[in-house]
Amino acid sequence: MADSSTSAELVESLRPLLARMAPGDRLPSSRELIERFRVGPGTVSRAIAVLIAEGTVVTRPGIGTFVAPRPARPAATPGDTSWQEITLAGREYDPGNAVEAAHPPLEGGIAMSGGYLHETLQPTRALAAALARAARRPDAWHRAPTAGLEPLRAIFARAVGGAVTAQDVLITGGGQGALSMLFRAVAAPGSPVLMESPTYPGALAAARAAGLRPIPVPMDDDGVRPDLLASAFDMTGASLLYCQPTFHNPTGTVLAPDRRRRIVEVARAAGAFLIEDDFARHLGHGRPPLAPLVADDPDGTVVHLTSLTKPASPSLRIGAVIARGPVTRRLLGMRYVDDFFVARPLQEAAIELLSTPAWDRHLQALAGALRERCAALAGALARQVPDWTLTRVPEGGLHLWVRLPSGRQAVAVADAAQARGVFVNPGNRYFPAEPPDAYLRLSFAAAANIAELVEGASRLG
Repeated sequence: MADSSTSAELVESLRPLLARMAPGDRLPSSRELIERFRVGPGTVSRAIAVLIAEGTVVTRPGIGTFVAPRPARPAATPGDTSWQEITLAGREYDPGNAVEAAHPPLEGGIAMSGGYLHETLQPTRALAAALARAARRPDAWHRAPTAGLEPLRAIFARAVGGAVTAQDVLITGGGQGALSMLFRAVAAPGSPVLMESPTYPGALAAARAAGLRPIPVPMDDDGVRPDLLASAFDMTGASLLYCQPTFHNPTGTVLAPDRRRRIVEVARAAGAFLIEDDFARHLGHGRPPLAPLVADDPDGTVVHLTSLTKPASPSLRIGAVIARGPVTRRLLGMRYVDDFFVARPLQEAAIELLSTPAWDRHLQALAGALRERCAALAGALARQVPDWTLTRVPEGGLHLWVRLPSGRQAVAVADAAQARGVFVNPGNRYFPAEPPDAYLRLSFAAAANIAELVEGASRLG
């Protein structure tokens, strides 16, 4: 069991004991708690920290931990917030359509939704060690430069290759916030933004929150179609394209080599920016991915976005934007407005993580694990639901994209699956406009193991 789960269980085990104690009573010592509940010292310290944070207990250094005074709390009086409906009217924003399913499945439930690695696939030991080393740096809590720490910017630049340098890199707090910043920086409210159809719902939500109008551009098995992309630029006058050329979410498609240069040329001819969301660069299943579009773009058409949250941990909120030209100054200026800089300890921890052999070992192990899980789920679906159509077995990423038989409704199927303890993502919200068919997105990375994936497919059947 994960340490966080064990400490949470200890907190719940201590609550009945605390309820029987009076304010000022001393809790059993850490040694006594370790022996009574058969847990480790770290678990005890984390549990006590939770209780301190919520004001249930207080510590007196050198003496012990005691039950905190219990202040009388007046009953909350519900307010009248109905006025907000008038004030917010006309400002389209639907967070419910944007957010990945974040709720943990019920006991016995199987997670085949969401966009992050299960904790067993995360490099938790390497992360803990990196954070500990970063905290020991004498300048760990100094203010970080607005553009980010130079060594970290250099690491991201080397990963892209080509003529990209550290000066082209802006460190961000993960990918989603950076995407929101890019939409606000590059296009004016009311403007169209071209997007692959289907696409990432978080991008759709960020674009709409920025006041942009998502315009779909159809895809085929080789990615977004350059001919339709050129027509879309001509018809809409758009100055921005958002795309995911590598292990596209949700389909797993890789933009074909002969199209990669072509779509950059189409965007440049339209005087438009191309946002390259490279979230899955480290999520390949073995074969190295193609070079990013930005590596061969000296003219600043491509604005590259990447993040460490997918291959490492959702809480490692470190990403990078790579851009050239005046847009770089605009992004830097927006950073001053939004949040000044990304927390330095987190940047230092990212440097420590990415600079050690443990990171390369993690990526190699992750590639093998994702390949096995992908094949296992694809095989189980073929046996259990043979009338469902798997659009492809991807060579990277975290998901399978499945087309349902004619007449099925994705939301109804997802609801029925949840009733059987399987959490999946209905495909409707991945389309900028009306979906052509009914789809589900199934994650093979969120479940605890392959056995859970096979059981999940059985329940779907």
